[in-house]
Amino acid sequence: MPESNTSTSTLGVTLHDGKGTIRVYSANATSIEFLVLNPSDSSEVQTRLTLKRTETDVWEATSPAIAAGVHYALRASGPDGARHGFNNKINLIDPYARGVVRESARDFHNVVLDGSFDWQGVEKPNTPMSQTIIYEAHARGLTRGNTDLPDDIRGTYAALAHPSTIEHLKRIGITAVELLPVQMFISEPRLMNMGLINYWGYNTINFFTPHHRYASPAAIEAGPEAIVAEFKTAVRELHRAGIEVLLDVVYNHTAEGGARGLTYSFRGLDNSSYYRQDDAGNYHDTTGCGNSLDFSNPRVVELVMDSLRYWTTEMQIDGYRFDLATTLARDGSNQYDPNHPMLAAMASDPVLSEAKLIVEPWDIGLGGWQTGNFPDRFNEWNDSYRDTVRRFWLADLAAKQNSGHFYSGVADLATRLAGSRDIVDGANGPLGSVNFVTAHDGFCLHDLVSYNVKHNQVNGEGNRDGNNNNYSYNHGAEGEVSDLGINALRRRSVRNMLGTLLFSAGVPMVTAGDERAKTQSGNNNAYCQDTALSWVNWNLTDAQKNLENNFAYLTKLRRENASLRQTNFGNFETATPDSDLVRWYSEHGEILTEQQWHDAQQRTLLRQVRHVDENGTKNETLTVLHGNDDAISLTLPPTSGHWELIWDSTHETPPVKFSKHKAHSKLLVGPTSMLVFRAE
Repeated sequence: MPESNTSTSTLGVTLHDGKGTIRVYSANATSIEFLVLNPSDSSEVQTRLTLKRTETDVWEATSPAIAAGVHYALRASGPDGARHGFNNKINLIDPYARGVVRESARDFHNVVLDGSFDWQGVEKPNTPMSQTIIYEAHARGLTRGNTDLPDDIRGTYAALAHPSTIEHLKRIGITAVELLPVQMFISEPRLMNMGLINYWGYNTINFFTPHHRYASPAAIEAGPEAIVAEFKTAVRELHRAGIEVLLDVVYNHTAEGGARGLTYSFRGLDNSSYYRQDDAGNYHDTTGCGNSLDFSNPRVVELVMDSLRYWTTEMQIDGYRFDLATTLARDGSNQYDPNHPMLAAMASDPVLSEAKLIVEPWDIGLGGWQTGNFPDRFNEWNDSYRDTVRRFWLADLAAKQNSGHFYSGVADLATRLAGSRDIVDGANGPLGSVNFVTAHDGFCLHDLVSYNVKHNQVNGEGNRDGNNNNYSYNHGAEGEVSDLGINALRRRSVRNMLGTLLFSAGVPMVTAGDERAKTQSGNNNAYCQDTALSWVNWNLTDAQKNLENNFAYLTKLRRENASLRQTNFGNFETATPDSDLVRWYSEHGEILTEQQWHDAQQRTLLRQVRHVDENGTKNETLTVLHGNDDAISLTLPPTSGHWELIWDSTHETPPVKFSKHKAHSKLLVGPTSMLVFRAE
């Protein structure tokens, strides 16, 4: 689908009738120039076009000199003053540029793209949220360590499209890859001075251009058109395999930083309009990154909407995770507004009607934590789910070791298993909650069970960076050990948390590498580490292969059993197509009493779920979560037939055959373990 169109209302460059039009927004500039650059020497200006201001604060020019393949820059002049950042000697990135060339750390220019691409009839998978399993991955880190790939494509967009990558994702049951930021970003000068880079990419400089560093050397050499084609190829091939592509997008701030930051684009075009400031020019920063885009300005809302439409249509992206999304919905007084025009525009836009819209429902500003307060159109990252699962399986066990008592029982865990109705009681039901135990930010799963404290020394900040409150538990020794007993306990804890995640009501998200026990050596803030420390490991030990096989088996159970992926909050009486039957039992096979619900020492929870579909087909499972380091005798609750044991987390490998047990029969449950039964 080519980029060219006949619209004269679109910002950026449009091509039409053998010529092109450039349109740029600035409410405060006094002049804007379009410079046609020599492709071989961008310091040479071949043509200058002076843009004319319209009544809507859009500056425009039309010329045959604007054509596909043209290299260009913008320059703007304007008033001095605390709120302004004009400098007509600086080449600026067009906010709507589809192709950007980085010449050096401070020098960039734009390229007009044709955008043509053959999608070969491949369409978006459109996987329902109820069947979605999200795999949060770094576009480079996922494949950089895979030595089975050709050296020239490891860690690139091309590697995402490679059959070996897709085979891995399909085998473990992933339905959607959520890529950490791939919109063009740069590293902060502070990191570069330390010899580090911004590896995660939460420092966007252009909202329309794929990050060039993730392209193959051949595509980089060929230029922005080839980089875009390589990215589109990755999306197409993942779609061909039935795997959706979601993007982690950072619209809350830009890489221009705070008042002392460098000027690349927005600041030089209209600092006063794009960024939230007071009259003295002080930035109102709710992101911790130096600036915040001003979403009380309709033109900022328009910019983000145009970017989302572009990625959804031209790049065929299936959905988005919005970083620090509270900032996107702050009004003119800097307060969060659930009815904000930005949220309303996304919710009602026909282009985004099928896109998955996932928010990180917080920022660092006043009133920033808004989990559960976004409109129904959005699914929300659930940090309460993360903390509850970690506490139950890890921190509470550490507390028992230290004090002899558990800090919490099963009530909060049951709420999370059932879909977090206390947080997302809206039209989406449990699917309003995106459940996760780990994410890119924080300990990976292996380190969560191996370290009591963070070890971030290689980040160059004296171990001061990163979260100190991780609810982790090293099981008796810090870091990697040779003790077979400790390692076995750690692996079982990992299996318990993966099982809990995949069988909770809501949308599960797993971090790439957790399915194969990736470690970051205790670093819980590896944002600046583009090394094997952050890359997914591909040379697996037997224990890692066993874990991956277990994970693949668990996703298979989730697919095959509707009662393990609830889409409603359920009821206590009967199963209907609209509402599952959900009952909670103690280890004695009896309905939990009020006292047991609130007893911190009650550490065994049985969840029975019976699902009935529109055809009357039943699916019933029983999940047992035993969070105590002592084995117990379990009495199975009633069912119409037998309970068939289909998974036991005490085993290193998935079951080869199932054992059947009568209702009310007893069996031994091992320490800190999870079991899943299916009614037969």
